[in-house]
Amino acid sequence: MAIDTNKGSGWVEISAGLLAVLTILIWSGNTIVTKASAGVIEPASISFYRWLMALLILSPFVGRQIWTNRLAALKLAPKLACLGLLGMVIYQSLAYEAAKTTTAVNMGLLVALMPLIAILLASAFAAERLTLMRLIGGGVSVMGLVYLISRGDPAVLLKGGVHIGDGLMIVAVIANALYGVLLKRWALPLPMWLQLWWQIAFATLFLFPLWLSSNISPITPSNLPLILFAAIPTSLLAPFCWMVAIRHLGAARSALAINLLPVFVVVLAWALLGERFEFHHLVGGGLALLGVAIGIRQPASPGASPAASRD
Repeated sequence: MAIDTNKGSGWVEISAGLLAVLTILIWSGNTIVTKASAGVIEPASISFYRWLMALLILSPFVGRQIWTNRLAALKLAPKLACLGLLGMVIYQSLAYEAAKTTTAVNMGLLVALMPLIAILLASAFAAERLTLMRLIGGGVSVMGLVYLISRGDPAVLLKGGVHIGDGLMIVAVIANALYGVLLKRWALPLPMWLQLWWQIAFATLFLFPLWLSSNISPITPSNLPLILFAAIPTSLLAPFCWMVAIRHLGAARSALAINLLPVFVVVLAWALLGERFEFHHLVGGGLALLGVAIGIRQPASPGASPAASRD
């Protein structure tokens, strides 16, 4: 009797897809937490506290692996440090800073550009020729982005430039997209939890001097729940799920789940923060998502295997 060798692979991809969606749900909640933290705790403080807490929680579970794999990890230290810097320091720190001057809805819509950015970066790093569809998709998304960050009046950008909060969020999204591309491209030969521990360790190391030199916020009953959510589900569960999804689906395919983030964020921002979904969100966000949908359409070459079509 013939054995369907693709069945196991299909279940793996379905599971990886569900983990990607779970990651997006946690990230959506963290977008709300990030916005709620503005004015309650300094960005450098919540960034440092969350990763330090995550490091302390994770260390007892991977202590033996850290020692056993110490030589392999030291050889990979530059790459692990780069990943920690991009995904845990630059992305998260800029997001906390952006939350001071932009809305949770705007943040969610800007993060939705990550799939297209990931594809463009993956093409650049793989020295692949940009396709017409990717260029068109990028153009449409940029049009939507301009409409969104100008609040429906693009002429405003000519007068005052990009709004600081939205500008910081765009840089943060580019950093996180590059994180996903490098994570897939490097495919580091370390267990997932161990990779995560080293990335968190480097991120904590990078954030320590920033915390010391900032206006330090103490941990209080009002900001502790925000730190705990950022430290446990967002800093431990979400990165692990995301790394597993990227390993099995690739950076660009995993990033497709990010299309759900604006929907989750809009609902949560309306229910928890009282933010409104306005016309410029609908037009600008809709164009940005349309551009993503156009840009990610990359038909596989005839006869190519599924694995060959991944980034």
